[in-house]
Amino acid sequence: MKLGVYGLGRFGAFWASRLADFTDVVAYSRTPKSGIDSRIELISEDRLVDCDAVVLCVAISAMEDVVRRLAGRLKPGTLVMDTCSVKVYPVSVMKRLLPESIQILGTHPMFGPDSGRNGITGLPLVYSPVRTDASADSFFRDLFNRMQLQLVEMSPDEHDKSAAYTQGITHFLGRVLQDLHLEPSPMATLGYSKLLEIIEQTCNDPEQLFLDLQRYNPHTHEMRESLKSSLDRFMTKLKEVPGLPA
Repeated sequence: MKLGVYGLGRFGAFWASRLADFTDVVAYSRTPKSGIDSRIELISEDRLVDCDAVVLCVAISAMEDVVRRLAGRLKPGTLVMDTCSVKVYPVSVMKRLLPESIQILGTHPMFGPDSGRNGITGLPLVYSPVRTDASADSFFRDLFNRMQLQLVEMSPDEHDKSAAYTQGITHFLGRVLQDLHLEPSPMATLGYSKLLEIIEQTCNDPEQLFLDLQRYNPHTHEMRESLKSSLDRFMTKLKEVPGLPA
């Protein structure tokens, strides 16, 4: 099965290269960049729609526009896979806009160029088969197993409930910590160093990813409110300490 990757941004280029270790990969990008893996042939959008499977590596906020562009041009039986960090929204877009003849697979590789820089063996990939035949499902399960990924099968809503905390809160705190302008220090404890790692792992990604995580995951509002309540409780507790400046 030939995979066509749509989008060669920071994550798309990384993921296309990892996939190319195990199968044939071609790619299309509206803004081609240098330094793309030489094994990946850059092709036009018109050629990409002829691939057996199209892997969407685009911003969450760009999903509807891209799916609309492709919907009427894909051949029956084509599988469309998203890689978004939220699942309910992109899956609903694909189900709404793609014909019944098009297969749909939701995925979320729970890693990226930073967390996967030393390899992706054993890292989790969320797998949400929405509309897939037995052959395509078998192919991708086998592919991800050969990549030695930890396949985590769950529904889009289950994913978003969990990701609001496992990922949404991490990106939220990473941006807050960056806003504090924390710097490396010769006095750094292990815990402080871990905080700097959170900044590096989250703030190297485009700010659009952070905003999309907060906007398109229906459960991140609850996460933010819980976080605010916890901060308020501790601020109130500190105000009750005798002699502590207000």
